Formats: sequence, structure tokens, C-alpha cells
Amino acid sequence: MLIKSFKIQKNLIIILVIAVILLSSITIFYSFATDDTSDNTETEEKKDFIKWVDFNVTSEVLNLTAKLDIDSHNQEDKVVYHWIELLAYLSCKNGGNFKNFNQKDLNDLIEELKNGQTMDDLTQNMKFYNYYYDSYSAVLGGFIGNYSMEVANEDGTKSYQEKYGLKAFLPIAKNYSFSHYDDFGNSRSYGFKRTHLGNDLMGSIGTPIIAVESGIIENIGWNQYGGWRIGIRSFDTKRYYYYAHLRKNHPYAEGLEEGMTVKAGDVIGYLGMTGYSIKENVNNINVPHLHFGMQLIFDESQVDSPNEIWIDVYHIIEFLQKNRSEVYMANEETKDYERKFDFMENSLAE
Repeated sequence: MLIKSFKIQKNLIIILVIAVILLSSITIFYSFATDDTSDNTETEEKKDFIKWVDFNVTSEVLNLTAKLDIDSHNQEDKVVYHWIELLAYLSCKNGGNFKNFNQKDLNDLIEELKNGQTMDDLTQNMKFYNYYYDSYSAVLGGFIGNYSMEVANEDGTKSYQEKYGLKAFLPIAKNYSFSHYDDFGNSRSYGFKRTHLGNDLMGSIGTPIIAVESGIIENIGWNQYGGWRIGIRSFDTKRYYYYAHLRKNHPYAEGLEEGMTVKAGDVIGYLGMTGYSIKENVNNINVPHLHFGMQLIFDESQVDSPNEIWIDVYHIIEFLQKNRSEVYMANEETKDYERKFDFMENSLAE
């Protein structure tokens, strides 16, 4: 009887041990599964950013919408317009192709906003409005806003005027000529066959090159394709401005270094024809010009990767011709130029 009781207890203990092992295994498996799901969710969230932008807004439409924005702010109109909202709405109307722009679409939109409709009301059923708004914000987010500009007074002194308006500058200094055409996507063959991801501005060697927007110097130095080049990242990190083929021997404005902050309108370098060489400081470009490019960055994984987004900036250059930075020779010995009138914006003080 005692032996039988012992066997029953032994069997019970074995069953309990097996049950504990099974329960522990299930718990551990569920824990790993949960962690994997959590990791996957985080990964998916990280991947939820814009992968491509085809920017084809014409200079005509940029001018129209910018004027509506600036005038409504400066005149303190009852209805204040925001050009990026207007552009996103128009893009929904024309299928993202501004060759199909219809002035009536813009006129009707302005009329509806004047009559009390809101952009939220008008865009709630537009499937791609948020995409276009985020895309155009990445392209144009630093172009219009509040700033202070130094101006010359009649008595010869200078003072600052607070303004709301266009605060991005053409990359070629005022009173210097240049020519360009829409060459984005053209074939290039040095090193390997590829497409041209910028806009070439033809000009004279030594022409002062201007920072389009305020930002931080992220890259400066030699690149075998771009020669002496400089890369500036906007403060919101969405735009990377690329200025290449700068002048041999004296490519940059005096004192520039990686990590420095530059202001929109500052002289950053001088037009040249360097590049297409592994060896530094070589002129292998046939015609003097500035290669100007803009890369959009929605996630850091898009930096220096096959997933880079470069946009066609031809119409942006056309648009910026209305705002050029005036310069003067500030150092006779080094022949360095500086801007004539200073510029301040809130982002520089932060």
C-alpha cells in the first residue's frame, strides 16, 4: 500500500514538473513574440517617412502663391494665406503636375477662403493633401517668414528693419550675371554613368557664391565629382544644399569650417571649374559654373545612401532671382567678398 502511494505521488510530481516546464516555455515564447512584435512595430514606425518627391512647381506658381502669402501677412488681411497650403491644394487639383496648373483653381480657392471656408474644410477629402503639404514644406519651409534686414539710411548709417517675406537668396551674388537651363536628369559619365541631380549656373570664375538659406556647414572640402564643394544643412534638417565646382586655389570665403553656422545671403565661396579628378585642386570641368543641388531628408537613413532624394531646382532658381545678396570686397589682400547688408532671423538666435 505504501509503495502504491509512493508511485502515485511520484507520478503526480512528474506531471507537476512537466506542467511547470510547459507553462514556463509558453511564457518565454510569448515574451519573445511580444518583443519581436514591438521591435517590428518600432521599425515600421521609423520607416514611415516620405521616400520620393517629384517637385515640378513652376516659378510662375511659386511667385503667385508667395505674393498671396506675403501680402496677406504684411497687410494684416482678415484671411491670411500660407503658400505651402495653397501649393498642396493646387497639386491635388492638378494631379501633382504643375504643367496642368489652372489659374481658375487658385482664384476659386482664394474666393472660398475669403468666404469663410478653412483649408481643413476644403482638403478633408483630398487623399494626397498631407503628402504634398509635407513634401513642399520640406522643399520650401525656410523660404518665407519673419526676419530683420540691415538697410542704408539717408545719413549714411545703417539700421535693421523687421520684415515678413522672402528670406532665401539666389546662390549668385547681386550684379553678377549667369545663365542656366533645366538640365536636371541629363546624362553624366565621369566615374560611372549617372544622371545630373542639380542645376548648373554658368558664370565667370570668381563670382561670389551665396548661401541660399541659413544653416550649418555639414561638408566642406574636395570631392572628386564636385571638386571643391560645400554642403549646408538647413536648421530644420530637411534640406541639404550642395554647391560644387568652386574656384581653384581659393574656393571658399575666408574662415569657413565644417560645423559653422552661415546666414542666408552670406558669401560662402567663389564660382570655378574644379572637379572630375581624384587629385585635389584640379580644373577638369570644361565650362566655369556652379552646380547647385537640393537634397530632401525626411529620415537620416536617406543621407549618403541609394535612397537620396534630389529635386529639380530650376524653377526655384528662377523664383529666387528676385532676392539677391549684394556684396563688396572686404579684404583687398585675400580678395574676399562679404555681404553688404546684414541679415537676422529667429532661427539664428535659437
